[in-house]
Amino acid sequence: MNNPHRLPDPYPDPQRWIILFSVCLAGLIMPINFTGPAVSLPAIATSLGGSVVALSWVTNAFMLTFGCSLMIAGALADRFGRKRVFISGLAVLTLSSLVMLMVQDIIAFDLIRALQGVAAAAAFAGGTAGLAQVFDGTERAKAFSLLGTTFGIGLAFGPLLAGFLVQHFDWRAIFISVSLFSAIALFAGIRYMHESRDPAAAKLDWPGAATFTLALTLLTYAVLQAPDSGWSNPEVIALFSGALLFMIAFVVIENRVRRPMLDLSLFRYPRFVGVQFLAAAPAYSYVVLLVLLPLRFIGIEGYGTLEAGIVMFALSAPMLILPLLAGMLAHRFSAGIISSLGLLICAFGLLWLAQYAPGQPFLLLILPLLTIGCGISLPWGLMDGLAVSVVPKDRAGMATGIFSTVRVAGEGIALAVVGALLAALVEQHLPGSPLANAAAGAHRLAMGDLQQAAALLNVDTAALKQSYEAAFQGLLYILALTTAISAGIVFIFLRHASPSPIVPSQTTNAQSLAERSTE
Repeated sequence: MNNPHRLPDPYPDPQRWIILFSVCLAGLIMPINFTGPAVSLPAIATSLGGSVVALSWVTNAFMLTFGCSLMIAGALADRFGRKRVFISGLAVLTLSSLVMLMVQDIIAFDLIRALQGVAAAAAFAGGTAGLAQVFDGTERAKAFSLLGTTFGIGLAFGPLLAGFLVQHFDWRAIFISVSLFSAIALFAGIRYMHESRDPAAAKLDWPGAATFTLALTLLTYAVLQAPDSGWSNPEVIALFSGALLFMIAFVVIENRVRRPMLDLSLFRYPRFVGVQFLAAAPAYSYVVLLVLLPLRFIGIEGYGTLEAGIVMFALSAPMLILPLLAGMLAHRFSAGIISSLGLLICAFGLLWLAQYAPGQPFLLLILPLLTIGCGISLPWGLMDGLAVSVVPKDRAGMATGIFSTVRVAGEGIALAVVGALLAALVEQHLPGSPLANAAAGAHRLAMGDLQQAAALLNVDTAALKQSYEAAFQGLLYILALTTAISAGIVFIFLRHASPSPIVPSQTTNAQSLAERSTE
């Protein structure tokens, strides 16, 4: 008896590759929508104004809602249809990018960025879960490697595109390009993707979704607020306490519901745990640089946006080739060996970059940035395929949601934590005796606002550059150490990774067998 929920199998060849094109184009939009505003942040600040915290939300609002919504979007895709969730996300992304053209203040900008994060999560979760239904075996691995390469293209050319558009037009042109790409992917998805869903999907775990979202939101807001208000401020302490309580509530809820949004029993399996560590590793070894380096190049060193985009291209250019190479190497070596080697290379690149102070000729930065990019490209090419390979096929939406949530939520938290850490290091290295407005000035300097920091602190800009240089060097040493430790953890958990999926529980196994028996 045929399962009415199952896709025609196999897809006609032209159709399946058009679907892959649609999902890859949607994947291209995500890094552009992240790196573009990061490069253009000084121009956005000049146009819309806003406090340091409000400007921090330009990137964090998108990353936070993206990360918080991914598991919800994955569950919705499994229950209501992967195509429906995919095209809904693309439609909202297209329209919200057009609305950006009319924004007049930073608060409205941040709110729309938050909406775009939700829409991007829907498009990503629905698209990747749908892709897992179209391709099987080695073809699926190739498809997800190509998706990783597409992400690399977005990361490589996103800063370059943003710099060109800002320098020759306006920061709003970035969102015109996002809207155009979204519309093309939307049309292809509507026309060629078939609907699919998980027949055993239960109702969405709303209590789990709510507590998880609140925990991440409070944690991110606390980390962003702490550099200005102080880590011992009662409001900051209350925010951290609230985040902890909601996370505890989330764990309790997930252990009690029949079909949780996050099946915690999966964490008993070393391979699944290893994949989650791998998901979080790029956050502090690579992703934070996509935001911090443009602020350094433009705000501290005085590069133009296009020049900064050209330098940033070196960081992400390896993403164009090496993820595919990693996919080929995975046939001969375990994911743990490839990924841990890549992270060690990345750690070496961070140490190398730490040797170059602001003001050096930008050509000297090319090799260390290329080294970081080469290192992170190796695990990047394996991550998405590993995420869907460790659970049964019918739970692809859940697997994508969990993995991508850990990755993106980790990136959002890492941005907030590393930004706060840089501000704290800058404050430690400020010249002279304790200064008035030291915390606020250090935060401004960490955000690349050299002139405003000098006005707040009444300190010469040359001295502030030296403080920033020492702080940024110390930050890179910390990131290199963290990346090296992550390499060891990933190797331990994934060195014997098997391509066969794990099954989280007896109940899930029985459901999977029952579904296969009716197909």
